[in-house]
Amino acid sequence: MISSPLRFFVSTLLSFFMVGSAMAQPVKEPAGTPAEWSKPYAPFRIAGNLYYVGSYDLASYLITTPKGNILINTGLASSYSQIQQNMESLGFRFQDIKILLTTQAHYDHMGAMAAIQKSTGARLMADAREADVLASGGKTDYALGKLGTTYQPVHPDRLLYDGDTISLGGMHLVMLHHPGHTKGSCSYLFTVRDEKRSYRVLIANLPTIVTDQPLNSIKSYPEAVSDFAYTLQAMKKISFDLWLASHASQFHLHDKHHPGDTYTPYAFKDQKGYETALSELQKAYQEKREQDKKN
Repeated sequence: MISSPLRFFVSTLLSFFMVGSAMAQPVKEPAGTPAEWSKPYAPFRIAGNLYYVGSYDLASYLITTPKGNILINTGLASSYSQIQQNMESLGFRFQDIKILLTTQAHYDHMGAMAAIQKSTGARLMADAREADVLASGGKTDYALGKLGTTYQPVHPDRLLYDGDTISLGGMHLVMLHHPGHTKGSCSYLFTVRDEKRSYRVLIANLPTIVTDQPLNSIKSYPEAVSDFAYTLQAMKKISFDLWLASHASQFHLHDKHHPGDTYTPYAFKDQKGYETALSELQKAYQEKREQDKKN
């Protein structure tokens, strides 16, 4: 019979190994990720209390408030130090991040999320439809799950549903459920103000198609066809002053802003560019549906 002290030691040891095993899930970012995506990029003020703190193509946004700050998207795992340096170079404390958000549960926007959450103690909030994918580190994603665990698993502190509001220090962000690219892809709509006026800002997660599978035969995502159709229509109805996206290239950041440029919020107005992007995505969706019917 095992003595009580020994039984306690064995129990503790087993718990240690179980926790260690759970935490030691192999994480591997895809080798084919474009190097340009994560190139350093000088942070800047977009409009009012909204700042760009991401890399060359992987957009990360900082919203500052008197009660702490909100960070949207965290790029790759290596983006941790970039985001921290970018924030500090703008005069903001990394530890003042209170809320973490994401536009989608893919590794190129979630890579540094777990590390930043652990470092800052910020609350992670995410679209409810992303919960299982986030908990698996991307492994259960209907399209990119085949790549395995591509980022450290995380568990949201709050699950968000279409139209929910995220509030902090006088800022109020409305989460818009825009599924398709992932089951829980989402956009954010909010208002920022500067010394002259206010701006209604849309951070859009564009519904690009990332699977070769016929949309109507994805067993793990039977709603794919209707979700893409819904999102394309819903995004056409949004009213905004300025728009941004999950990737800098999607809203042509590098045509609108160059490092060292003066503060120019209206560089990001571009209603025509937004409509063109949606039109191209609508065409891609229709072509995909036609192709699926032939296969």
